Amino acid sequence: MLNYKTILLTGGTGSFGKAFVESALKKYPKIKKLIVFSRDELKQHEMSKQIDVKKHKSIRFFLGDVRDRERLYRALKKVDIVIHAAALKQVPAAEYNPTEFIKTNVIGAQNLIESAIDNSVEKVIALSTDKAAAPINLYGATKLCSDKLFIAANNYSGKQKNIFSVVRYGNVWGSRGSVVPEFLKISKNTNTFVPITDPNMTRFSITLQKGVDMVLWSIKNSKGGEIFVPKIPSYRILDLAKSICPKNKIKIIGIRPGEKLHEELITKSDSELTVDLGNYYAILPNTETYKNYLKNSKIKKIQKNFSYNSKDNNKYLSVEDLRKFLKIS
Repeated sequence: MLNYKTILLTGGTGSFGKAFVESALKKYPKIKKLIVFSRDELKQHEMSKQIDVKKHKSIRFFLGDVRDRERLYRALKKVDIVIHAAALKQVPAAEYNPTEFIKTNVIGAQNLIESAIDNSVEKVIALSTDKAAAPINLYGATKLCSDKLFIAANNYSGKQKNIFSVVRYGNVWGSRGSVVPEFLKISKNTNTFVPITDPNMTRFSITLQKGVDMVLWSIKNSKGGEIFVPKIPSYRILDLAKSICPKNKIKIIGIRPGEKLHEELITKSDSELTVDLGNYYAILPNTETYKNYLKNSKIKKIQKNFSYNSKDNNKYLSVEDLRKFLKIS
């Protein structure tokens, strides 16, 4: 699928980017070029030392920021496929620095779309978040706006037939800024309390590798305009704390500004145009696309007013599941 292709990955030095590069180089040894596009020269330098560049001659490192449309345009010359992972993501930081998040997450997305169309890129897969579904914080709002831009891009790309789709999933285990590394640090000192915002809080969870696998699946199967959503388990934040820090005391600190008690991946409003693909759901852009999808007998409708949220999810990870998952003895 990726052999003999040129792929560009924005935000390529992040947690997802590193995992994607590792998987892609293993699975597709005949990739023409795999371009890591990011704005941090130190992270690019460190990443280049971790990769055997003599063995993997397809790898390239390209400094740039998605805010800079001219630089993106240059980077996308002769690129076949783009995976867009660049984003500002911290919820509290977004509440305090809203314009910075808008510049990267919204304007950056539009810059990428226009540069991809101008360079006749075949396919763009943009990464999203559960916080984009019915957002209550600025980060989620910028990602919802980004999702809408990528879906709408299919309408004005003209006869070139550029394909734009979105992959939306929940919290990634062990990624930068996630709660797991913080809890692991706390567990080393039993005199330190574990801060829990609310004992009833739930979240979706996905591993980095499953996120990468889903993006690879989406590259192969996307037709344009879909928001793909994986079927993944939920967990209770309190159970996660108990699994990692069983000897530490719990302290309830209250929900932070812009934080939800439970997360959604598919809202009731989205459900009207959502289909069940087996391992994934697809939120479709319009009735015509919805009807075309349902011509495939293996694809199923979902019930009206369906909401895919972390509280009502039919699969939960228990404390023991979490301990096994995190390989804690």
